[in-house]
Amino acid sequence: MTVAKLTLTTLVAASIFAGTSSTPVPASASWSWPLSPKPSVLRTFDPPDKPWLTGHRGVDLGPASDGAPVTAPSDGVVTFAGVVVDRPVLTINQGGGLRSSFEPVTSTLKAGDAVQKGQVVGTLEAGHCSSAPCLHWGVRRGEDYMNPLGFVEDMRPSILLPLE
Repeated sequence: MTVAKLTLTTLVAASIFAGTSSTPVPASASWSWPLSPKPSVLRTFDPPDKPWLTGHRGVDLGPASDGAPVTAPSDGVVTFAGVVVDRPVLTINQGGGLRSSFEPVTSTLKAGDAVQKGQVVGTLEAGHCSSAPCLHWGVRRGEDYMNPLGFVEDMRPSILLPLE
């Protein structure tokens, strides 16, 4: 491959990655799934174009059973444990402006409690997905919603490079 082709390929790849806001780079070491074994994704991340529009600001994970343990995907501090509208919600601050929220999850933890990656932080309750129990997991950096899957899977697009 000539130097010119290699340079062009590198610039194209860099521009693709620079515009991929749904591919977050975690502030801490790698994160883990909040359900075990690795859950299937029942509904993907589909953020709205404008903050007030409808969309899906997280992912739904399953299959899981009512009462399944939910674990912390990384170290953090609980910032909220309570009911929002009619569902129990748990929010963990992971630092670096990142916060994860889980619903419907009941927990004995309270705001200010430190949690470690992999620690059971609550119990999955029924009520989010109509067809089967599932966990809704959302991640925010500041006010921006992030794709939680980017913290547990490599979401970068595949780039085919020329052979010559």
